[in-house]
Amino acid sequence: MTETTTGATPRPPELRLASGLIQSLRDDLLTDAFAYRPLAPMRTDGPLTRRLPKRIRAHAAYLPHALVVVTAFFVIMLAGASGIGGTPPVEGAVTGLVAAVPVLMTMVRPLGAFWAALAATAVLSVVHDREFSWPWSPSTFIAYLAVMVFVALRTRPRVAGWMWVITVVFGSVGPILIGEGDSGSVAPMAFASAVALLVVTVRNTRREAKQEVTAQLEVTAIERDRRTLLEERTTIARELHDVVAHHMSVVAIQAEAAPYRVKNPPPELEAAFVTIRENAVAALTELRRVLGVVRSADYEAPDAPQPTLASLDGLLANVREAGLSVEKTVTGAVRELPQGVELSAYRIIQEALSNSLRHAPGAVAGVEVSYVLGGLGIRVVNGPAVGDVPPSPGAGHGITGMRERVAMLEGEMTAGESASGGYEVAVFIPVRSRPQAEEDPA
Repeated sequence: MTETTTGATPRPPELRLASGLIQSLRDDLLTDAFAYRPLAPMRTDGPLTRRLPKRIRAHAAYLPHALVVVTAFFVIMLAGASGIGGTPPVEGAVTGLVAAVPVLMTMVRPLGAFWAALAATAVLSVVHDREFSWPWSPSTFIAYLAVMVFVALRTRPRVAGWMWVITVVFGSVGPILIGEGDSGSVAPMAFASAVALLVVTVRNTRREAKQEVTAQLEVTAIERDRRTLLEERTTIARELHDVVAHHMSVVAIQAEAAPYRVKNPPPELEAAFVTIRENAVAALTELRRVLGVVRSADYEAPDAPQPTLASLDGLLANVREAGLSVEKTVTGAVRELPQGVELSAYRIIQEALSNSLRHAPGAVAGVEVSYVLGGLGIRVVNGPAVGDVPPSPGAGHGITGMRERVAMLEGEMTAGESASGGYEVAVFIPVRSRPQAEEDPA
């Protein structure tokens, strides 16, 4: 039977640090070291590659692969030209091929390529006569350094640190183990690899930071758009509250007064009107409660009634005083529309003219209101900016608010640049015709 001691003595900090380092080495360089990790094609949307012709740009994505192959070929040629340990050029080329294999492995198994480069360096330094400083000859020096750089480019900075430590330990301890006193190539390798890995690490760190900033900006932009959309919908809800509240109040009053307009109404009719009034009052109460939730702390209810298309002339007069020349055109038979449609149409025209003031100062604008059989058409168009007054950027919420109002009324809207170089907003709001009350034949 095994007993568990709850008050065990904790491990010393030095032991915990050593255990953490060993675990880090295992995770970075040993676990799944020979896993298949193919080198992905390079992106071709950079500032230089996107200027290349389309046919060349498709092949430019494999530039990293070509660089690895060229480096491996250079290692083979260098080994064949110099020879290792006085070997003939052909045998030196074969030896160079052994040194170049880890370079090619970086395209499919980067971590395994590092261990393969370490093993190839050890084997070649032992097999051949040591004409060069141990353990790296010129060709194996280039191959080993290239492998470290290619692996560091595809891994995190901690892996680069572990590779440099292992390289220094290998180059320093190896001569002692095999009885070789000359280890003159260790210091150049330590210095060259430290500089190369530092450059690669800085580059990777900057790239990761840039990706994180870009991702954060995208998230911020999405959240800002959502917040803008919610703010516009809340504004619309506040403005339409008075319209809906007015109709519900009228329903409640008419339901209460209806029994007195009929002589000797039946009890069923009186009960029906009482139910209608109770439901209208309850709906009005709930509407006010919901509006209290969406209202902000600094919101103040408007003192004046909500504007309608009858107030359009006053809006145009204010816009003209602000410096925008605007003309109004009304077509069709002017008729009274639902208050929600009137309010939304007024706000759409107001926002469109405000955009004209901000983005096209000094321009000429036109407002067209068309009363058609199926609804209401609105068209606001302005010409290009005139004069030296720079456009104001604005908040960028105007189009969003107009689209929300049109979508709420199941309408259609288009907005974009006009043929004259200005801007045009066209809206159609459907309006269902009210059924005419049937006349009593009596």
